[in-house]
Amino acid sequence: MEPVFADFSTTPAQLSNALVTHHRCGIAPSHLALGAGGHIKVDFTVDGWKENEEAVVTVTVLGTGAPMDVLLNGKTLGERLAIPADGGHSEPRDTVLSAPGDLLAAGTNILEIRSPEGSDTLLRLRAVTVAPAREQDQAQRALAARAANRSVVAFSAEVRTPGATAWQPAPRLLLHVDLGESALPSQLSWRTADGAEAAIGLRADLTGFLGHRRAADGTVTEYRGSLAERWAYPEGTAGARLHRFSTESGHDNAWAPSGELRLLLDDGGAPLERVSWADRRGTTASIALSGVGPVAAPAVRQPGGELRDITRTVEDVEASDEFAEWGEVAENLLSKSHNKWLAHEDTAELTFTFAQPAAVAAYRLTSGNDCPDRDPQDWKLQGSHDGGHWTTLDTRTSESFRGRHETKEYQVASPASYARYRLDIEGNRGSDMTQLSRIQFLADDAPSLGPTHGAADFTGYRTTLGGDPVGYRGTTVPGPWSDAPGQQEGQEAGDALPKLLAGDLGETARGLDEAARLIGKLAVYLKNS
Repeated sequence: MEPVFADFSTTPAQLSNALVTHHRCGIAPSHLALGAGGHIKVDFTVDGWKENEEAVVTVTVLGTGAPMDVLLNGKTLGERLAIPADGGHSEPRDTVLSAPGDLLAAGTNILEIRSPEGSDTLLRLRAVTVAPAREQDQAQRALAARAANRSVVAFSAEVRTPGATAWQPAPRLLLHVDLGESALPSQLSWRTADGAEAAIGLRADLTGFLGHRRAADGTVTEYRGSLAERWAYPEGTAGARLHRFSTESGHDNAWAPSGELRLLLDDGGAPLERVSWADRRGTTASIALSGVGPVAAPAVRQPGGELRDITRTVEDVEASDEFAEWGEVAENLLSKSHNKWLAHEDTAELTFTFAQPAAVAAYRLTSGNDCPDRDPQDWKLQGSHDGGHWTTLDTRTSESFRGRHETKEYQVASPASYARYRLDIEGNRGSDMTQLSRIQFLADDAPSLGPTHGAADFTGYRTTLGGDPVGYRGTTVPGPWSDAPGQQEGQEAGDALPKLLAGDLGETARGLDEAARLIGKLAVYLKNS
């Protein structure tokens, strides 16, 4: 019998050998909510079934106290079943029922779960499985394996100051930790390059987390999240700060390959500096990433370097005000046309969100087509990781443009990587309106100072359940999924071969020695080509 499961903990539901229909149901992010008189029907197929066999039906619900009826092919397996209320409001609870073999038939079968008429409590249905009694955990294993494969998880997050009653929205938390063992994390703690810290415990099914965090300014808050989206790798990682490492484990100064580590942990703030975790199998690890310096004290940019325009990587722009009736909106600032942005105020803010964090080394402003008194005169360029805390990168006063559509370039003395930039215009040349025709952002063409790839890009330790801690280190696998140098903007199509080989390296390298062999093959190929 093929395993049968319907997992409603994600949207859309994950189904195996099942077709589900429902009535009077609400679809929530982590469950189906059945009101009084509501039901679901799970249509599944059985091959080669013997009447003397038994099956096991497991129904997982959230919370306690809500009654349910369970029927198989029209025959009642249980009536007004309910887990006694004990204060557990959101924990998953299993009801396991035995189904006599004569209730199942070869071919199509229907399992029905009902919320009885007159019930005053929502039945929050989490999952349903059906399996032969002789292998009653077969469906549960299949469901768990499917869940483990969906290891890229996004949470909607909130914070609350101690003693307060209201929760406030926080940037989403995106995570993926995979050592190649298909084990889901149970605990995580991390520190980012600006000094912010957080620690969380995750629910067993990854539908939420609870913890605490300390912001870069020292503010301490409670921290919680609920499942928003979940994907099978590599879905959900596009444009994210994904690290891939070829790792080694060491004991008594002897190092041996230990597979690949994929690490993605993005809380909307600065890049990771260190992270520790434990998974469901009892493995714990803690690593510190090399070359991640404090954001507050970046390296000073050396003059004379080539700059490249990264304006196209801006994915969103917001203005404190814009003249929408005449189409003079903030989006015009990112185009090469002579359309402009106009605000009905003498001060204004423009906020730019990049597809991924970038270190802006310089920026250009282009004046509007008319009315010089609308030109910005005093402003600040600021950077932020989360949109809440801003760092001033450049300040200008008493600036002026000599003509219309004139472009002026301004250097940023100490570039640092930020996901958001804000142009805070504090005054113009005297008008009650402010305008600009275009804004451009520029970055150093050479890679910014960071990890020296090829040396250990992280160092730490790792412990398996019941084992002793061993050394743990890793080297970045180059490619577009990480901050390592990869294919550069403007690379010709004929140069695609090294990129493909780098991708092959990323998929096949399971240790530093194997990585060295593949790099050697690449060198020989390039020499002979």
